[in-house]
Amino acid sequence: MSFNTKLINLLTTDPRFVDDEGELVLAAVQDRAWKIDHGLVKLLLSDKEIKAKFFDEIEGHWIFNINTFIDYISQKNFLDNSYTRFRNRIGLTIGGKYLRERGEVALVWPYKDCVLEGGQTKEEEKRKEIFFNEVLAQDEINRLLDPKVLTNFTRYTANGKEKVTDFKRDENGVIRENLIIKGNNLLALHTLKTQFRGQVKLIYIDPPYNTSGDANTFGYNNSFNHSTWLTFMRNRLEVAREELLRKDGLLAIAIDDEEQAYLKVLCDDVFGRENFMGTLVVQNKPSGRTTDAYFATCHEYVLFYAREFGAPQINFFELLDEQKELYKEGDGENSHKWRDFLRTGGYSTPEERPNSYYPIYFNPKTNHISLDKENPDYIKILPLDSSGKKRVWRKTPASFMKHVAVGEIKISQTRKGDWKVQIIDRIKQGVRPKSVWVESKYDASSHGTKLLKGMFGGEKIFSFPKSIHAVRDIIDIFTEREGDDIVLDFFAGSGTTAHAVLELNKEDGGNRQFILCEQMDYVETVTRERVRKVIEQNGGGDFIYCELMKYNEAFMERIQAAKSSEELVQIWREMAENSFLNWYVNPAMPEEAVNDFIALGNEPNGLEKQKHLLAELLDKNQLYVNLTEIDDAQFKVSAEDKALNKAFYGEAYHA
Repeated sequence: MSFNTKLINLLTTDPRFVDDEGELVLAAVQDRAWKIDHGLVKLLLSDKEIKAKFFDEIEGHWIFNINTFIDYISQKNFLDNSYTRFRNRIGLTIGGKYLRERGEVALVWPYKDCVLEGGQTKEEEKRKEIFFNEVLAQDEINRLLDPKVLTNFTRYTANGKEKVTDFKRDENGVIRENLIIKGNNLLALHTLKTQFRGQVKLIYIDPPYNTSGDANTFGYNNSFNHSTWLTFMRNRLEVAREELLRKDGLLAIAIDDEEQAYLKVLCDDVFGRENFMGTLVVQNKPSGRTTDAYFATCHEYVLFYAREFGAPQINFFELLDEQKELYKEGDGENSHKWRDFLRTGGYSTPEERPNSYYPIYFNPKTNHISLDKENPDYIKILPLDSSGKKRVWRKTPASFMKHVAVGEIKISQTRKGDWKVQIIDRIKQGVRPKSVWVESKYDASSHGTKLLKGMFGGEKIFSFPKSIHAVRDIIDIFTEREGDDIVLDFFAGSGTTAHAVLELNKEDGGNRQFILCEQMDYVETVTRERVRKVIEQNGGGDFIYCELMKYNEAFMERIQAAKSSEELVQIWREMAENSFLNWYVNPAMPEEAVNDFIALGNEPNGLEKQKHLLAELLDKNQLYVNLTEIDDAQFKVSAEDKALNKAFYGEAYHA
């Protein structure tokens, strides 16, 4: 018997260290070890070999070497069974360190080290999700995330549809085409990374909110719990940050109260807490939700993270007309107003700003201003408010005199006879965006839902679209004006991001590029059609629509859409002949199995059980066709698609 086996067998004799299935729970052992649990110590001392391994003898006393024990049971190969090893390791470590060894706040949840495909295409589906695990099946994960074959290429212009023959590229070889890609967004991101690695300036996403009730936008699976949703998000955020963002790029991610706190900690982990830029609060429903139990929610959040803090540049908002009107003196760039030189409000007392409390001397006869009383004709002006309380000036003495020298200080007498000091305030080129947006243009009902209805003949075709102004302003702030930055949205929804990019380009003559990914079927009827309509209205522009080429995914969709057991049996027979099945499945299906399968349908919720069973039989690594298998005759990739994939992938085509 090996030492590992002996130790495992010994530990499993303590019921505190095993789960309901009798498997060793390392977390429980580790916790008791750190606490020097007497029961654990006695157990380890009961075996001579184990005792010699983890205890040191000092003058007849045996001292438990905790670090040696913890290190030993934590090593990768301690548990012989990889499945057991995985079950006991998930959530226990982050970055190779146990949680007790880390000082920061961290989210730890089951499946955090897994890959979740999240493959639904219809809102009403309840697809049973498959977690791909790093420990169990790294080769399978690599295969799952390989770049995919693209198909159904079509170019949409203001004049209609055109055949795609090639892709426009810049001098650096980067594809310069607006793109809409239908397919699983995780796999689409791993497909895009071959061509857009380190090229994306802004990622704006409005992911499923995973909330309850009518506000649930997680159409992929309404039953996802926190841990599953976090896995779903983590997988996508990691590839977005590591593979696609520029060094000066950033992420903007919309969310509501249900998952905001969890998402913030998750993003801290993925992007680094030091790269958090701030939180924007948007009043998207001024009237508030009437269905809420306590507060009528009228807002949502946008979290901002930089790939490298300090690298992203920010554009200021243009002044509103009413703001411009305040600068009544002068004109153009010389427009200005006068503001009080006295500082009030926070940090305005001599105790807080001692260097800004000083007398100013003014000669009313000559309008001369000084810091020294030169003769009796000069009056002394102190920074006192209307109640006589001591305040401070806005500038230090040295800075004040610089403004005096260029004529930017004015002193006058009020009707009451008091003397007022003013400093010139020249018109600003713009204003810094605030962290709370409450303007009426951000109302999602008026500028999201109603906007879409107007574009689609009054029909409500999409739930909870964003206000186009909210998305437009975010893009405007963080992309170069009149520039060609790439904007990526891999939860494209109704296509608001593309709409906003096109409108901004029209306004400032820019050439910003959008890339949208969406796996839900409404991408064809809503997303694509909306963008097409905007291009028609603007009288110019174009985009390329394409899809990840389905294989087993086509069977998955047919399974979900099936209405009867008989239909599912027919699908099974086609699967046995034409699909990729899991390795353990025998494609030869005897008649008695068919009968058992049909009988399953007669049980409560039988049809759903049948669907889940068939879905489990499919190899999830073959939902879409891998680029490396484009020449495999089984997938029937056309010569035209092969040529376009070669044009799209370039040097990566045979990678």
